[in-house]
Amino acid sequence: MNPKLTQSAKGLTMLIIALIAIIFGLVYYAARHRLNYWSRRGIPHDEPKFPKGNIGDWPSKRQFSEVFKDYYLKYKNSGSPFAGFLFFFSKTVVLTDLELIKRVLIKDFNNFEDRGVFSNEADDPLSATLFSIEGQKWRNLRHKLSPTFTSGKMKHMLPIVLKVAEEMSKIFNEKLSSPKELEITDLVGRYTADVIGTCAFGLKCNSQRGANADFVDMGKRAVTERRYYGLLDFFIFGFPELSRRLHLKITTEEVHDFYLRIVRETIDYRLKTKEKRNDFMDMLIEMYQKNLMGNTEEGLSFEELAAQAFIFFVAGFETSSTTMGFALYELALHQDIQDKLRAEIRQVLGKHNNEFSYENIKEMKLLEQVVMETLRMYPIATEHLRRTNARYEVPGYPQHYLPAGAQLIIPVYSIHHDPEYYPEPEQFRPERFTDQAIQERPSCAFIPFGQGPRICIGMRFGRIKVAVGLIALLRHFRFSFAAETPQRMQFENHSFLLHTKGGFKLRVEAL
Repeated sequence: MNPKLTQSAKGLTMLIIALIAIIFGLVYYAARHRLNYWSRRGIPHDEPKFPKGNIGDWPSKRQFSEVFKDYYLKYKNSGSPFAGFLFFFSKTVVLTDLELIKRVLIKDFNNFEDRGVFSNEADDPLSATLFSIEGQKWRNLRHKLSPTFTSGKMKHMLPIVLKVAEEMSKIFNEKLSSPKELEITDLVGRYTADVIGTCAFGLKCNSQRGANADFVDMGKRAVTERRYYGLLDFFIFGFPELSRRLHLKITTEEVHDFYLRIVRETIDYRLKTKEKRNDFMDMLIEMYQKNLMGNTEEGLSFEELAAQAFIFFVAGFETSSTTMGFALYELALHQDIQDKLRAEIRQVLGKHNNEFSYENIKEMKLLEQVVMETLRMYPIATEHLRRTNARYEVPGYPQHYLPAGAQLIIPVYSIHHDPEYYPEPEQFRPERFTDQAIQERPSCAFIPFGQGPRICIGMRFGRIKVAVGLIALLRHFRFSFAAETPQRMQFENHSFLLHTKGGFKLRVEAL
């Protein structure tokens, strides 16, 4: 072999090794530089670990809310209004001061209007929902959709909800020739699926009687299934803009195809038959027709319509059914509160000839307090997310600022379990939500739906669903703990939302 060629090959190999070493050295330096970001600024934080940052043993051992609860309680009185956090290498801030949270959500909203979550309208149209889109596009869509969620619109949809709730009551009664232990999570989940399936898609789901099982199944899969798992899933969460450029998606193919087909069939049927139901889909179709006529300012494209119907179902299905389940769990544990609530329901309805109305439900003060206390103890969205558009100097803290592009974590679960605002926070006490008690707390001490311009647009409808469902059940049935009922609720670790691990049973007796 030619000695010169051998020497040249060795030189090239050494050069490649040197380049690789330099690249790894630069990557290591960049990683260490990012991991030391909060230390350089003197912001209180836990020491981040390579490569996961501060997320620790989530999701293998702990629920997401527990990670931030520890952080919140540790740094709440640190002298800083926030604590530094790294989600892998993504600069994240855990807000611990309610006044700063109020500024982020309300007072200085314009600098924090985006959530910083992933959406990809081009490749994954169902991800481009009112929850996830940003900037002017979000403002335009929020303006278009807000009129569909007024109290007047809720009154129009109430008969639909009542009809589904009446069917749920019948099904419970059919199962109870004698007191039985029933799996609650699935039963109330089918109720909320039928309500939203009817209002959002105009479908006669009848999933409570076992029909249209695909609709319920796809609803569950839309919440729990991920297109990717492992590090790529975290990558989408931590780096949404880069993920969009890489054409990544979050909606699985089966869920995507199912919902687009359902929406297309619903639109075609209603336009052909000119059927009107005074539901959410009617309102979306009106905007779709405006778009077809060239009025893009007030109209919605098919993909935009489908995405909003999708998030209306997914968000409402999981949150409402889980809240109903948690409320029944606590009422089963506190029989005295259950009895008082049942008496209130019967008294108010009796005063109005047993007729439901939007106004009658609003008269049930204890019912509202029970629902709010349930949402305090079990906020389904355990954290709210915001992103800093531009560097933000925190008033009253001259040494502190929120960097541009930082992901902000508002730890809802942590605040709702803070003994400063809710003494003995693990105790279920609806009286925390009397008018006087609410006035005595800071305004952002209770934020299950968020606050400010980006508050959950479906809040009214969600509360009506839960209230009507609880009324329909508590009028006729008593709930108590069964042998298999968990003495302490267990939560699913792998979800960003708060829901039970494997459901739970209660003993149900017809009255």
